Amino acid sequence: MISQIPAMTPAFVQEKQKMESNMLNKLLGAAAMVAAAYAVVPANAAKMGGGCSGPNLAKTESMIDTMADGEGKIMAQKEIAMAQDAMLNGKMGACGMHLSKAMHAGMAK
Repeated sequence: MISQIPAMTPAFVQEKQKMESNMLNKLLGAAAMVAAAYAVVPANAAKMGGGCSGPNLAKTESMIDTMADGEGKIMAQKEIAMAQDAMLNGKMGACGMHLSKAMHAGMAK
């Protein structure tokens, strides 16, 4: 009686399992790609234009000093403080990321 229902045939069940397995493989592959990109971005931030260096920190600080008081300036100052802390702890990727955020906060307002 079960074999008369097309949705319950062994071929259909096997096809459904194969499709679910394929979807799971695609999901795992996408998750792996995102994880790899997430790991590379902070490390790459130190090598980009917003790299963590004394001159870049000084340039960004002077840009922030000329900003009008407000939310953007406070946020940029916090990012600069986090960048300096990361630089002192040898975390150049994190430093570059915070410095970049400070630069963008300075340009936005």
